Amino acid sequence: MKIHEYQAKEILRKYNVAVPKGKVAFSAEEAVNIAKVDLQGDVWVVKAQIHAGGRGKGGGVKVAKNLEEVLELSRKMLGMTLVTHQTGPEGRVVKRLLIEEGINIDREFYVGITLDRAKAKNVVMVSTEGGVEIEKVAAESPEKIIKEIVEPELGLQPYQARKLAYSLGLKGDQHKNAVKFLLGLYKAYEGTDASLAEINPLVVTKEGNVIALDAKMNFDDNALFRHKDILEYRDLDEEAPLEVEASKYDLNYIKLDGNVGCMVNGAGLAMATMDIIKLAGGDPANFLDVGGTANKTTVANGFKIILSDPNVKGILINIFGGIVRCDRVAQGVIDATREMKVEVPIVVRLEGTNAVEAGELLNNSGLNFEVAGSLKDAAEKVTSVLQN
Repeated sequence: MKIHEYQAKEILRKYNVAVPKGKVAFSAEEAVNIAKVDLQGDVWVVKAQIHAGGRGKGGGVKVAKNLEEVLELSRKMLGMTLVTHQTGPEGRVVKRLLIEEGINIDREFYVGITLDRAKAKNVVMVSTEGGVEIEKVAAESPEKIIKEIVEPELGLQPYQARKLAYSLGLKGDQHKNAVKFLLGLYKAYEGTDASLAEINPLVVTKEGNVIALDAKMNFDDNALFRHKDILEYRDLDEEAPLEVEASKYDLNYIKLDGNVGCMVNGAGLAMATMDIIKLAGGDPANFLDVGGTANKTTVANGFKIILSDPNVKGILINIFGGIVRCDRVAQGVIDATREMKVEVPIVVRLEGTNAVEAGELLNNSGLNFEVAGSLKDAAEKVTSVLQN
């Protein structure tokens, strides 16, 4: 789950991680009141709040030097469609703003924490290239990204935080403040079951303070039952409508740009299915994991989600019957197809317990199924149907 920048900073404050003073505004008048009453400075920053990076380049971050500019910028930003490299050409509508105090910036850095899946451990990364897209740094100057792998039973150790701070060239009070910042940020990451904590840029002020000028946090959906307060931060307006709908049925769905709808049980199998479709010359329209107990209800809900995408011209159902019997899944597919009146071609590959019986049910259903004998066969069948 993603949250807004101002929400991430609310969390960081709870862990004593330094962030600028600021508050969220839902109207231009509220923005002016925050600047005038709550912040009381002479320079403010007006920041559009959407679930995407690159807001500054898209015109979503502006400096205001008087209250009239705060009002003018807020009126322009609220309701605008902000397009960044992460939103795609369709952009996102700005519905809230973060109004912050101006910061006397001396230097900018990058800090990120996430899971290194190859090592199965968290990794803390820093770079002197703050304010720059980290993907660009990784591609062009990977040596500028310094990493520390964190042992899960120990957490981030002070000596590791000191090494990272030294690698940024910080000394004296700046180094001391950076160490405190890194240790606090890791506690916030671990304490909230985050999957990503990214500060870009992390700034050192001319006064020597180390502050999160921006903040991005994502969270493990499977751990949200432990964090009801974080779950309340969820903004459905920022999520894809089909993904929101799928979550109502406990389906794991991600929309893609292709035309082959995929319905699979198991995330790993779903990834493999999409890879095979690509190898066969097709283009997956989605990732859809219906879980380990595929039945008539989950299949019907899966069809509903997949067919809501007008780009879908064919469907590949790939089920491994380990927990469930394939014949029961096949009957669920038949019943759901009849009730939903699915008109696009459907290719079905069922493997595992009672797979032979499942194939017979599908072939004798009187419906227009293509039954595949292997995953490769299924991918080739669904792509050939679409090419004809």
